[in-house]
Amino acid sequence: MILSDSLVRRSRATALEPAPPAGVGFKHEHADAIAADAGYAGFLEVHAENYMGAGGMPHRLLERVRRDHELSLHGVALSIGGSQPLCREHLARFAGLVRRYEPFVVSEHLAWSTHASRYYNDLLPLPYTRATLACVCDHVDQVQSAIGRRLLLENPATYIVFEASTIGESAFLAEVARRTGCGLLLDLNNLFVSAVNHGRSALADLDAFPVEHVGQIHLAGHSVHADADDSRQLLIDSHDGVVADAVWSLFEHALRRGVRVPTLVEWDSKLPPWPVLRSQADIARDRMQRTLHAEAAHV
Repeated sequence: MILSDSLVRRSRATALEPAPPAGVGFKHEHADAIAADAGYAGFLEVHAENYMGAGGMPHRLLERVRRDHELSLHGVALSIGGSQPLCREHLARFAGLVRRYEPFVVSEHLAWSTHASRYYNDLLPLPYTRATLACVCDHVDQVQSAIGRRLLLENPATYIVFEASTIGESAFLAEVARRTGCGLLLDLNNLFVSAVNHGRSALADLDAFPVEHVGQIHLAGHSVHADADDSRQLLIDSHDGVVADAVWSLFEHALRRGVRVPTLVEWDSKLPPWPVLRSQADIARDRMQRTLHAEAAHV
């Protein structure tokens, strides 16, 4: 029997593998709703620093949801971009969480948050220079050695740039991945926020991104403000609302570039009811699946 081209395309589409998983950040306010939502098949991401204690309610809640869902572990305070040595105690606790919960993804930020004996509750930018590159690679090597697995390094949202920088951000991240074997976490909201704040094209920045190293995508909402000095538009990576249309467009562009990885929606303040948050992950999953089917239909 000879099948027509259209039948072949439909049979291939039917045999498609499912889209990569989509998930959301876990917040204890949603624990009961997640437990009652038998239809939610996504993963959950937790910030490592919220679980640095040995036990207590945070761990009881996390163990409860871990029984039914895969976890990704996201660090926010290792200060991988800092110029001083990593905190051994913090790294040991971070590695302990990896062993305890066996997350399928472990990630951190290309940023710094410590200086001397002080800790800053922020993810601060760094100059992209050869000296910084060597320091970041050394820190990534230390983290990967401690956790015994690959780390994903996230592109930051930035509000200033350094005149001292001699390497573009995408080239910097690509070189870190090449030297250390780490992967990259492509945060599309961060990419969009940074591009707008610095007067660049977000689409051009995405096209320059080394997507061959990407192991996870982050999506999030941002807020729009005016710069106090010159009234220009200023975007803040606020994680307090739905994913913006422009960021969804970047996501679809990344999918067309072949990036098919687990995707997370971050929402860290002004938390919505669980169904609203879950719906954002459902949109991400549906867009991934539609892209797969569209490509199969054109084979």
